[in-house]
Amino acid sequence: SAHCNLRLLGSGNSPASASRCWDYRCSGLPPLSLQGTPLSATLSLVMSQCCRKIKDTVQKLASDHKDIHSSVSRVGKAIDRNFDSEICGIVSDAVWDAREQQQQILQMAIVEHLYQQGMLSVAEELCQESTLNVDLDFKQPFLELNRILEALHEQDLGPALEWAISHRQRLLELNSSLEFKLHRLHFIRLLAGGPEKQLEALSYARHFQPFARLHQREIQVMMGSLVYLRLGLEKSPYCHLLDNSHWAEICETFTRDACSLLGLSVESPLSVSFASGCVALPVLMNIKAVIEQRQCTGVWSHKDELPIEIELGMKCWYHSVFACPILRQQTSDSNPPIKLICGHVISRDALNKLINGGKLKCPYCPMEQNPADGKRIIF
Repeated sequence: SAHCNLRLLGSGNSPASASRCWDYRCSGLPPLSLQGTPLSATLSLVMSQCCRKIKDTVQKLASDHKDIHSSVSRVGKAIDRNFDSEICGIVSDAVWDAREQQQQILQMAIVEHLYQQGMLSVAEELCQESTLNVDLDFKQPFLELNRILEALHEQDLGPALEWAISHRQRLLELNSSLEFKLHRLHFIRLLAGGPEKQLEALSYARHFQPFARLHQREIQVMMGSLVYLRLGLEKSPYCHLLDNSHWAEICETFTRDACSLLGLSVESPLSVSFASGCVALPVLMNIKAVIEQRQCTGVWSHKDELPIEIELGMKCWYHSVFACPILRQQTSDSNPPIKLICGHVISRDALNKLINGGKLKCPYCPMEQNPADGKRIIF
């Protein structure tokens, strides 16, 4: 019947179904010449259902558009909040005065980062394109470290053990346990071989003798695991020895100790600078906006100092710093901290300003002293 066809065409909430419904229902309407006549009960029902269907579809489209508009507007606000085209405004133009020299320093930092990350071919290509001359003595430590790390990633302990044994004395001076951890990992690999490797593991255990005093407990654990070798270490109390995390740990230990031994930083200067800049940049941008708003541009002169102290976290603490309690300025090589006879410490500039008649009176205690008796402190 017409009513059944109406239900079939009107099913669904899409605009297309609403359009089909409207077309079908309009086809059953009387011609224009009969528009003045009252509608029959059937046509009134068709019209009311049609209007209701159209109203529901329009409301659904409006609701969907509202949700989409809300999401799109949030994306725009997030972009405006996180991206600023005036980043260069917080850097003084004087930084780029010696453009060639600054560019060379930046290129050298990038090359060092690439060497440290093991991207040797990329570093060589950059050196050629930038005509940067890098000595072989500078490359050699990175080449050796990356060769050993690549072997460790392939679970080959040979190159790392050879390096650790050749640098044993210097590693001991650093209180490093690298060599012991390498021997332990090799012993664990033998244990993973099952009962067939038991005699070889017992023979290799003699390498633990030099480390017995410092690592007695760990050696006892490894010797105790031999009891479960025939039953399988996977289902024994010593199953933790087979954990793959030991390989990631040995890579971190080798990188840290080798860098300390060779006088290199674990993280490249470029990565440290980039991470510090990501922390400091939002704060500096806010300070710059406040300075411009209050029209006090003389507060920040863009020299080797910042208008406020920015906390970068413990991982960026490399050495101690001292701020003069008198001038409230951080000391430097040209203005070092000076220890007075009484034990109080001030900066050299503060000391020179406090001299009166060839004598110096400590600003914290009444002791008078000779300014020449002050001693420079190196933190």
